Amino acid sequence: MYLVQSTRSESPHIISPEERRLHLHHRGDRIILNNQGLWQVYRGYVQLSATQMSGEEVMLGWVQPNGFFGQSLSRLQVCEARALSDVYLRWFFLSELEQSPHLAQLVFKQLTHRIRQSEALLAIAGQKRVEERLYYFLKLLKDELGETTPEGITLPIRLTHQNMANALGTTRVTITRLMGKLQKEGQICFNRDRHLVIHQPKFFDQALL
Repeated sequence: MYLVQSTRSESPHIISPEERRLHLHHRGDRIILNNQGLWQVYRGYVQLSATQMSGEEVMLGWVQPNGFFGQSLSRLQVCEARALSDVYLRWFFLSELEQSPHLAQLVFKQLTHRIRQSEALLAIAGQKRVEERLYYFLKLLKDELGETTPEGITLPIRLTHQNMANALGTTRVTITRLMGKLQKEGQICFNRDRHLVIHQPKFFDQALL
């Protein structure tokens, strides 16, 4: 819990995380970042990316519920955050994080997870064949975000083919072709809400890291 000065009296008012105001961002919205604090995801998913000098976007990863993100956690000045779904966020000033051992521990765990996620994305980007990059990317999505449903492992977010192309360093046309091939083979499908459902192809049994 956090102490802030009450506007009605001189005694501090205790604010729990549940009482903190939630900020809604709709799917596709750009989320403003600055060095004064961090956002925590309460509900939904956020994509982190960077823009190269060529203007191309590179995916850096994504943040799940309870995860933290912000400019102060990145050395990239062109880091950008966008809502992958309707997202509810909480804002924390750096001073609050520094004064709360519990919050500091949560941020540390999030940073550890982000490092592992970044390592996986780097290893995927190092694969020579685009097909392999796509397979391992889908496996990472399945392991990180997948939810077990009667249809298979379903992703709670909707990534466009352009999102995937940016993550894998290829073109949207190539991703569309490869995804169509996987769909014909029965390795993936889409549910009625157009969310990707990943089945259990033998290729996913191969470990990358």
